[in-house]
Amino acid sequence: MTGAQPASSPVPHPDRQPRPRTHGGSAELGAATVLVAVPEGLRAEFFDRDALARLDAVADRLGGTVEWLDGGTALASPGVVRPAARVLVTCWGQPPLDAALLDRLPTLQLVAHTGASVRPFVTGELFARGVRVTQAGQGMARPVAEVALTFTLALLHQVPRFDHALAAGADWATAESAPPRHELLGSTIGVVGASRTGRANIALLTALGARVLVADPYLTDADALGVEAVELDELFRRSRIVVLHAPSLPETRHLVDARRLALMPDGAGLVNTARSWLVDEAALLAELRTGRIDAALDVFDAEPLPADHPLRALPNVLLTPHHAAGTVEGRLRQGRIVLAELDRAARGEPLEHAVTPDDLERVA
Repeated sequence: MTGAQPASSPVPHPDRQPRPRTHGGSAELGAATVLVAVPEGLRAEFFDRDALARLDAVADRLGGTVEWLDGGTALASPGVVRPAARVLVTCWGQPPLDAALLDRLPTLQLVAHTGASVRPFVTGELFARGVRVTQAGQGMARPVAEVALTFTLALLHQVPRFDHALAAGADWATAESAPPRHELLGSTIGVVGASRTGRANIALLTALGARVLVADPYLTDADALGVEAVELDELFRRSRIVVLHAPSLPETRHLVDARRLALMPDGAGLVNTARSWLVDEAALLAELRTGRIDAALDVFDAEPLPADHPLRALPNVLLTPHHAAGTVEGRLRQGRIVLAELDRAARGEPLEHAVTPDDLERVA
């Protein structure tokens, strides 16, 4: 059983893997009902020993076994059909689940994503065939919100400028020179997008005494959140720090452009732990080069960020390599969410984190 494996090595013993057999000219992989398409290097991050036992239990309840695949691309192996697969657990890098691929998974009933955004691989064909979709984005909300808070505090206190100066060998007097610093208490912070992560960030900000503005066309409970709902341009004009938590949709492409950056007050800061899609990176770079505003960024148009990228050299920028969600606790939480959804599906209960076709139009 996979549950008997060490947490650091969750791959089932080779002797426990389903044996391929030939049927109609295609390789048919027999009784595996739960396919886990998570690369080997990430498996232990999502699934500890208890989680592995729960995976086995779900598969057993469905009358089959767990099969581990080294990422979603393994599904596309030519000529391979998995006639018993009812559940597919996905990870980043999953290829689109189109008609051709789904034809090889004729009994598929549920796709459970260990991450948040399913837009890159969920197609209309899935829903047309009655396959349900769920995701574990809620598990990522807390760590990303904490990083967004960390970035906000760093910009308010001019940490990037101080750090750059000292790391570059500036003399003490030069290193001390920085724009005015501010406390979070009483500062006006603008949050763009009341998403799961946006709401987690709002809770942290309000608990620490910030005045929070929110721009989100779907926000209906601003009073309950303790925030002020405003239009986007007003948010940029009034906020000391603007924090992005919006989805990647056609209408949010370069939501933060040169015009909106120019609305920001002198000394303001931009925090992006969401998606580079939201920001015109060239316009941001031009504004940052003036020294008028600061930024803290976890996402970029080019990833990995090139070693000679100009953002790396700016003293008023804090950079991290797209790892805001990558905490030990967050990854295990994502795995637990997926397993809870599999349990619900196996018992015939509604999914708690289901994704519908309508959801794809306004979330990512």
